[in-house]
Amino acid sequence: MRHAAVEFGWQVSATGTLRDVLHAIERGGMRAAVATDEGARVVGIMTDGDARRALLAGIPLDAPMLSLLNRNFTCVAPLVSRAEVLDLMHARHLDAVPIIDERGILRGLHQLHDVLGIERRPNWAVVMAGGRGSRLGSITDQLPKPMVRVAGRPILERLVLHLVGFGVQRIFLSVNYLGHIIEEHFGDGSRFGCRIDYLKEERPLGTGGALGLLPEKPSHALMVVNGDLVTQANLGAMIDFHESTGQAATLAVRPYFHSVPFGCVDLDGTKVVRFDEKPRLSRIINAGIYVLSPHTLDYVPANEEYTLPALLESCLRRDEEVRAFEIEEDWIDVGQREHLKHAREGT
Repeated sequence: MRHAAVEFGWQVSATGTLRDVLHAIERGGMRAAVATDEGARVVGIMTDGDARRALLAGIPLDAPMLSLLNRNFTCVAPLVSRAEVLDLMHARHLDAVPIIDERGILRGLHQLHDVLGIERRPNWAVVMAGGRGSRLGSITDQLPKPMVRVAGRPILERLVLHLVGFGVQRIFLSVNYLGHIIEEHFGDGSRFGCRIDYLKEERPLGTGGALGLLPEKPSHALMVVNGDLVTQANLGAMIDFHESTGQAATLAVRPYFHSVPFGCVDLDGTKVVRFDEKPRLSRIINAGIYVLSPHTLDYVPANEEYTLPALLESCLRRDEEVRAFEIEEDWIDVGQREHLKHAREGT
């Protein structure tokens, strides 16, 4: 059975001309037009920049568009998250990405300015990026650990784009070891769709000490992320969870499985009770992502080495509630060579 075409203002028949593309861009109010065949299957895409360059090159308005289209285009499936789309756009320097279903039929169009503008949050984020990364050996001799590349881009860039994809507009990067490399790469953050400021550690301050360098206390819950994570965790859902339940702090957790390579024995004294051959054990681990209520920053000492677990323990000593938010999405702590290899192979 033939599927009917899905009509969008910026959709145009692939049998049309350059003039038709320009009309579609204007009619649809978008910065691109998507050309489809009679079954609404995408043939190619042309942005307004592509169209302008064609006109400047002297190509007539009645020229067939088929030879002008970008037919080697990037597309995404309908259920791909906004964060992943933003990640993809920045990685490939794209302004528009068609949404295509499993049959190749056009279902929509993502545009960079729309993706950046959806659900902006008042929450700030701090990414701890000052670590030396000594466990990575020579890899970090001339490069800070968060700038190590995975799938062609620095880990820290992936984190920044992931945060922006969930509406975070102001991000602080704590820097120490080779911090100038990070500052030169990110600048003021404008090309990543956010504002970036730097918390400059004169000496290593641990996983939480840089919070004492914030210029002011935030008015909303603060997200804090370790700078060596490769993850697709739903950060927006974690912030929402924290703000809806009102605890002092929220800690991202996930199960960690460890296979024991030997047969295990359960004892009651010297009496053998049970055998368990090469069991797979599970523990809940700290995933290195936190959401903190603003008042908890009062517990952070000024310009002293301090850890985030110590901050959570300080909350517990005050009988304040700390809750766990389990993440089910992909997550890798790129702190060791084997973990970095795994991240590079799986991304």
